[in-house]
Amino acid sequence: MPLVEVTLVQGRAPHQLRTLITELTDAVETALGASRSTIRVVLREVPDTHWAAGDVTIAERNKGS
Repeated sequence: MPLVEVTLVQGRAPHQLRTLITELTDAVETALGASRSTIRVVLREVPDTHWAAGDVTIAERNKGS
């Protein structure tokens, strides 16, 4: 049972997330020959204040732009 986990910053529209789930499922099905019913996709959305690189959060970086 393939499991795909994706972590991304909150803020995308529900239809974008739905499209991502479908396209990830398609990719796993094609690449591994796995049955769609066995493929699991988990999306984790985090606030931009909880994601940082180089001690700068995405929220701080966006504020500075």
